[in-house]
Amino acid sequence: MADDGPRVEVTRNGPYRVTGGPPLSRQVIGTDERGQSVEWIEGERLPDMDTYELCRCGRSGHKPYCDGSHERVGFQAEEGPAARVPYLQMAQEQDGPEYTLTDAEPLCAFARFCDADGQVWNLIEKPGGGERAKQEAQHCPGGRLVPWKLDERRALEPELPLSLGLIEDPAQGVSGPLWVRGGIPVVDDAGEPYEGRNRMALCRCGASKNKPFCDGSHAAVGFDDGAVTT
Repeated sequence: MADDGPRVEVTRNGPYRVTGGPPLSRQVIGTDERGQSVEWIEGERLPDMDTYELCRCGRSGHKPYCDGSHERVGFQAEEGPAARVPYLQMAQEQDGPEYTLTDAEPLCAFARFCDADGQVWNLIEKPGGGERAKQEAQHCPGGRLVPWKLDERRALEPELPLSLGLIEDPAQGVSGPLWVRGGIPVVDDAGEPYEGRNRMALCRCGASKNKPFCDGSHAAVGFDDGAVTT
């Protein structure tokens, strides 16, 4: 990707500094009549800007944007133990008759698409369940779950636009992580890249133990950036 393309910088104990003007919008977890996560719903698109800073301490009074609250509260954002571990090194593999599923549990962002219709780990092994398992895995915002084509050993990644999403989870009544989509690079304050991936979920509540990545803590702490709807 060109140097002037979209990029997310994880500043030291501070916000996410976004450059290159990727569009930013609300991405809402849609549920069915049983309350199961089944689809992504495009929500409000925020004003386009070439450069902006997004809160990651969870304390800004101007969410999703940073207002300097990280300095006031003394936010400390030490990297989590799995933050630099390559995906395939941490992932477990499960083979089914149609697809292989890899699963890196430290990247769980608690979107719960994997729980629908009997859970993805059961579906992947069930004859005829592969297509549903693939869809559920592809909905996973943090890329914890990846389906693979058995005969080609090829990751079946969804086509995602170069964009950022602010995940909203009405079923849980919380706001979720920053969804980095389409392979936008994420780097630290020294410019060192994290592993490049099609889907990443970055913590916005400040409570993750795997910073800068989301570990689902937003649900436990009841994080709300003011846009949650029920």
